Amino acid sequence: MKELSNRWWSLLALALALGAALALLAPAGAGAAERKFKTKSCIDCHQKAADKFKEAKYAHAAVKEQKCESCHLRHGTSGKLLLKQTGNALCYSCHKKESIGMDKPVVHKVLRTGECTKCHDPHGSKAPHFLKAEGAEACFGCHQREPFQRKTVHAVLKDGCGSCHAAHASTVKDLLKSEQSKLCAGCHQSNASFQKAHGGYPVTTCTNCHDPHSSDGPKLLRGSLHNPVATQSCEACHASPKSPKPFAVQAKGAQLCEGCHDAKAFAGKVQHAPVKKGECLSCHDPHGSAAPKLARAAGAKLCQTCHKRFAEPAAVQHKPMTSPQGCASCHQPHASGNAKLLKVPAEQICASCHGKVKEQAAKKKVMHAAFAAGDCGACHDPHGASTRNLFKARVDRVCYSCHRDAETRFVKVRTHRPVQDGNCTACHDGHASDNPKLLKAQGSKLCEGCHAQLFTAAPEGGTTHKPFGEGKCLDCHDPHGSNAPGMARSEQKTLCLGCHAATGKELAGATSVHPAFAKGSCTGCHSPHRSKLKRLLLTSPPDLCFACHKPVKERLGKEKAHAPASDCLTCHKPHASAQPSLVAGPVGEVCAQCHDVTDKTFSGSHLGIDPKAIRCVSCHDPHASKDGKLFKVNQHAPFASRQCDACHVASK
Repeated sequence: MKELSNRWWSLLALALALGAALALLAPAGAGAAERKFKTKSCIDCHQKAADKFKEAKYAHAAVKEQKCESCHLRHGTSGKLLLKQTGNALCYSCHKKESIGMDKPVVHKVLRTGECTKCHDPHGSKAPHFLKAEGAEACFGCHQREPFQRKTVHAVLKDGCGSCHAAHASTVKDLLKSEQSKLCAGCHQSNASFQKAHGGYPVTTCTNCHDPHSSDGPKLLRGSLHNPVATQSCEACHASPKSPKPFAVQAKGAQLCEGCHDAKAFAGKVQHAPVKKGECLSCHDPHGSAAPKLARAAGAKLCQTCHKRFAEPAAVQHKPMTSPQGCASCHQPHASGNAKLLKVPAEQICASCHGKVKEQAAKKKVMHAAFAAGDCGACHDPHGASTRNLFKARVDRVCYSCHRDAETRFVKVRTHRPVQDGNCTACHDGHASDNPKLLKAQGSKLCEGCHAQLFTAAPEGGTTHKPFGEGKCLDCHDPHGSNAPGMARSEQKTLCLGCHAATGKELAGATSVHPAFAKGSCTGCHSPHRSKLKRLLLTSPPDLCFACHKPVKERLGKEKAHAPASDCLTCHKPHASAQPSLVAGPVGEVCAQCHDVTDKTFSGSHLGIDPKAIRCVSCHDPHASKDGKLFKVNQHAPFASRQCDACHVASK
């Protein structure tokens, strides 16, 4: 019976334990339900954006259906454009590449570089196809307006560029919707009027003579027209319009051009390569051009088709290169008597714009050799450069190209900042100067430009280092670089003793030398330029000395100080001494300057010992002591009780 009772209680306890466990695992009721995440739509936060999208006449399907997550990620970094993919890859998830022409040979640049949103608003727009603007305005975001808005405008432009061009891709050059002849024939029929206007020639290529967008002349004729075209004298160059080959020319190459243009005008010591080869059409269009003189492109762009190096964008551009004349500002296009087809010798070319530079330099005493020789190109790139003032490279690299030994002499452990930065022109004038070595100023006046704080007015009663006062900075410093601190011409000790020879003589026979002086650290105590104190000291003794002798300073503050300790130089020499511890002379003689050794009291206190035989510092501390008489802390017992005769016998 007892056994049954125990089993019953065990089962009851197990049931209670299971109940408690289930209670813990069960939902926490209504309170837990409230803590669950509630789904919110993007519009709940981005209401302003949603209102804006509603105004769009044409809305992206995903926007209409509020399926923002078709393109955007729900979570991510705040403030970022959280797209599922970058660039056009996102668009391609719905718009297949082939459907927008990515498989065609000519693809619109913005499409090719993955920038659909340059033209389209991804949410919606008032213009068809979600374009950010209507008609040609959509294209003017990248393409300049001017060429499309001249006096006479092609009629189809009122409907936008899409009248002739494909927006995404094409099989034809310039994104044309079809070959030029077919495209133009769609509006311009080859009727009697057309035939008359073109001299009976079966013209199919319209853009040789007409600008397809706009023109300042009638009938969209290009701004620069070949005279036979302007006068409808096509037969001056071509065969008869009725011949089997109406567009055949009457002579080949330059021979055809020489029928009107005198060949002597293109002769010269140096000929442009296409002229020499008789390839006039390399540069000129035989019918018409938007550029002056029938050039195939305007300004420098024409030359850059062959001279591709100059097509690379330069950080600093030479003004003529960006002018309407371009290269022709300095060069003859056909032939010249000067090197590189220059219109006049190089120095004259530069002086035609930079006349003041040449005029001012002529008045100076010293002229840069390259400038005097008129070789501006030795230092400057006349086309464009990545450095200021059109220097061919960083200034120091330009200078080292002639001054080849300078780099190894200048670049040292300590290098002058302008040299380190490659800025030789901080100190030197690149053209001419009234000062030696093309310096911009003489002496310290040059240094003041950067080191103005050193040249403030001298304090009254202070001292100025003689070379510094006379503006002779280079007596002590190397202007380019040095292996010594402070860019000194040599290590300090050698440099200073070059003038202060008397101080150097103190080293002869010296028993003790000031460690700072021994290391050559003169500027540890002296200012190399000027000071409010005598001897160019940085601070007054004893503070100057305490900078190193800190234990002495601590003792002087806590113990009875020896009066002369307030001026260390009363007893010590600053550089070297024949005595230990830099003492100015034999200890007895130094002490006798203040203490009367002939006084009876002195004699009585020292057992009548001859003062010359006494070494004061054997018993007394020369700086400070807790004892009133400056006795040392550790004393021999008989001495402490003043019983010197316990050990010594005083001679009478």
